[in-house]
Amino acid sequence: MKLNQFLSSIILLCFFISCNAQKEVYLFSYFKGNGEHGLHYAYSKDGLKWETLHNDKSLLTPEVGEQKLMRDPCIIKGGDDKYHMVWTTGWTERGIGYASSEDLINWSPQELIPVMEDEETARNCWAPEITYDQKKDEYMIYWATTIPGKFPETQSDMDSGYNHRMYYVTTKDFKDYSETKLLYEPGFNVIDASISWHDGKYVMILKDETREPAQKNLKVAFAENLTGPYSDASKPITGKYWAEGPTMLKIDNQYIVYFDKYTDHQYGAVASKDLKNWTDISDQITFPKGTRHGTAIKITQAQLEKLKSIDKK
Repeated sequence: MKLNQFLSSIILLCFFISCNAQKEVYLFSYFKGNGEHGLHYAYSKDGLKWETLHNDKSLLTPEVGEQKLMRDPCIIKGGDDKYHMVWTTGWTERGIGYASSEDLINWSPQELIPVMEDEETARNCWAPEITYDQKKDEYMIYWATTIPGKFPETQSDMDSGYNHRMYYVTTKDFKDYSETKLLYEPGFNVIDASISWHDGKYVMILKDETREPAQKNLKVAFAENLTGPYSDASKPITGKYWAEGPTMLKIDNQYIVYFDKYTDHQYGAVASKDLKNWTDISDQITFPKGTRHGTAIKITQAQLEKLKSIDKK
């Protein structure tokens, strides 16, 4: 009887350890300064309080592009169980950075994907993101670009004359890519789109970049298919402050959109249970000082412990 009780205790202990290792926590990838130092991580167990990893030092130094920056890093877990990352490599590039990893620590050689090479006048490729399409087993990479002369109805001389729209390519293997196409034309200067699958539809959180009169807020659009068409943008879900770089998590029964209050040099957040009615919860969150435009994902407690172990080596 005692032996059976002992074995039962061992089984329960192993079960507890296994469950704890698989418990979900949250990882935030971001950049600091101008992006010259590279990739930074923070973690959270509740989605509200975020703490730095690796003593807030860069885990990956940018190597591609003319300016060799690593701004706006976006990391997702793909259908192949690998992590895929894209980022802005410079202010005036016609390509974006890409690398993959199996453990969020060791990354493949960095590549420059020339997504706008056929648009000789394209001024930039900013804030790229990736979304995995499970139905098609393929990835969509999308970003904001200004092509001079296009969309003159929303052209402004302010903000250096940038007039962005969202463009995309698709790929199954990050080797062969589709031709570049227009993803979203909402009738205004748009940037910083972030798309995820929730409640049977694709949800796009986007920034209205209109300068005259100033918007600089976040809005929401929906689609049945990843490549669209997307609905008209909603009313602003953020306040009178200027916001950019949204990323969204669903934690328990609510959605949280984190964003960079870039003129206030701090991070903010809004929350919703239905993706329609939003409440500002910026006073409930804390982020490491200097955090800039990043992406939040779910990882396991075991993965977090591996990331923490880097500092001990």
